[in-house]
Amino acid sequence: MPPSRSAEERCSQLWERRGHMNPFVFNTTKSVVFENGAAVRIAALAGGLLGKACLLITDPGLRKLGLCDPCIDALEKAGHQVTVFDDVEADPSRETLMRAVEVGRSAGATGVIGFGGGSSQDVAKLVALLLGSDEDLDAAWGVGQAKGPRLPLVLVPTTAGTGSEVTPVSIITVGAEEKRGVSSPVILPDMAILDASLTVGLPASITAATGVDAMVHAIESYASVNANNNPVSKLLAREALRLLGANIETVVADGSNLEARGAMLLGSMLAGQAFANSPVAAVHALAYPIGGTFHIPHGLSNALVLPHVLRFNAPQAGSVYAEIAADAFPELAEIEGGQARTAAFVDALTDLSKRLGLPPRLRDVDIPQSAIPKMAEDAMVQARLLVNNPREVSQADAQAIYEAAW
Repeated sequence: MPPSRSAEERCSQLWERRGHMNPFVFNTTKSVVFENGAAVRIAALAGGLLGKACLLITDPGLRKLGLCDPCIDALEKAGHQVTVFDDVEADPSRETLMRAVEVGRSAGATGVIGFGGGSSQDVAKLVALLLGSDEDLDAAWGVGQAKGPRLPLVLVPTTAGTGSEVTPVSIITVGAEEKRGVSSPVILPDMAILDASLTVGLPASITAATGVDAMVHAIESYASVNANNNPVSKLLAREALRLLGANIETVVADGSNLEARGAMLLGSMLAGQAFANSPVAAVHALAYPIGGTFHIPHGLSNALVLPHVLRFNAPQAGSVYAEIAADAFPELAEIEGGQARTAAFVDALTDLSKRLGLPPRLRDVDIPQSAIPKMAEDAMVQARLLVNNPREVSQADAQAIYEAAW
């Protein structure tokens, strides 16, 4: 159902209140460990929390690379039984989720570890929920519907992009294309282990796409017109942009730079904390059909529509984008005038994607122009995201944005 007020009215009223202390709620992961090599200390850090029977959820690529083996070995040496589910795919399906639940149930899992990118972490969140409460998944979709309890949950990210280790959100593909989400503080993990050494071998293309994804989280969180947009999220979003903007080109050019990798991982987490409490908007809403229908990685899907959504939003949100432009690109501080700086910000993001080697247009990832009307229709399903956008987005607007991106 459409909101009772237009996005422009909500946007105007929110920004008119800036400077006042509005009520808000800020939730995040209970414990964050940031340390190179921390993953091999998982038994010492989280063994007592996880219990004797651990279910580790990851993807086949990481399992084949052996990246999670030191973590598994450490747990087993400490006396834990470890069952591995390594069938998580990109844009994980409901079927994959339910198979992981059955594996965990058969193993008598007492705790769950999500090891990998956003897909593995999202599956781990819902496995912990479904094993801990036997909750009906169909009753948990949406915002605040999951009731719990869940099993103890530890997340170990291997990419610097999703921020899933500190968000109360899990996205699952239902049917052929539809993405559904569970958003609830119940699925926030007990611990996030940020070990930059796990990201060193990440290919440049994935490093670039996930890094831009994290930047999108920070930008959309800062400009969100959600009623829970708050000073804490805003501060975190700006620091995230500073870290990400300063280091993304370095890690794409030199993936072995551990200091830059750590900065990206921290920036991704901070952006995750920001958007977990001040939710994302139209960039993500329009990215989901790209990933769901054409199986384009989520970070790249965001990058493809980002500049076009920002240009669309600029009449309402230009002054807000101008506030954060120099956080990502310090040279933009010299540009006077909100709209001029916002235009330069959008151009800088476009140029950054090109320098990182990301495809710039929908046609470059083999999306036919004929698919655009259906994509626009599918984007409108993401009402929970669109309602946070600074400017109201109609289906015709979504189609025009896709046309501009094509």
